[in-house]
Amino acid sequence: MVDAQSMAGRSALEFSGVRKRHGRVTSLDGVSLRVRSGAFFGLVGVNGAGKTTLLKCLLDADRADDGTITIFGRPSTLVGARAGIAYLPERFSAPFYLRGHEFLRIMATFHGHAHDEDQVAATLAALDLDTGALSRPVRDYSKGMTQKLGLAACLLSGRPLLVLDEPASGLDPRARALLKAALRARHAQGTTVFFTSHALADVQEMCDEMAILHAGHLRFTGSPVGLLHDTGGQDLEAAFLACIR
Repeated sequence: MVDAQSMAGRSALEFSGVRKRHGRVTSLDGVSLRVRSGAFFGLVGVNGAGKTTLLKCLLDADRADDGTITIFGRPSTLVGARAGIAYLPERFSAPFYLRGHEFLRIMATFHGHAHDEDQVAATLAALDLDTGALSRPVRDYSKGMTQKLGLAACLLSGRPLLVLDEPASGLDPRARALLKAALRARHAQGTTVFFTSHALADVQEMCDEMAILHAGHLRFTGSPVGLLHDTGGQDLEAAFLACIR
């Protein structure tokens, strides 16, 4: 297992010339992107831009046709290379037959650490999820509660790299604000945060680096401030529209 401090200054992720085709559709067309260790990185794009496909290739859930991907310098196709990642899919759903506390215990075992009740309580409080919900079956959870459970498992993982696909999906404004605070706290501890989002205001507020993926091509990589400068946009939404136009 790698740790955040030992990876300081290195690349957390490197995508080099990644291509992926689904039939006649080219989902990713030569994507090259570097995410430095310790970055707070936002990947944005419209629906169908290729964001989730890129994450699937990263996780070897969908093998790229061309190009390479490395995780902390190791090929992503190696199972051991992915040991440093905690991942939340866009449409997260825990096994419906489990209770919340059972799910978190299973994930603790999967992530290779002891289940700590105090850490669980603190993490749930940070996400505004009542600890009493852990005694209930996941099938009784709302969308927002299910999302918080998945986020809690990632935050408790201790992994040096969080890969989150639309992590604020299903969250109300209070929960979104609490999630951002929780991610900032984890980032301050040296964790690399790499997430996709449609909420450009969140990207502008939180990220030191970002990329825009459009129709399988990278249109921009850099900082949110750099995007505003390059496009002359007054805010990130205007800058994004100018970039993909």
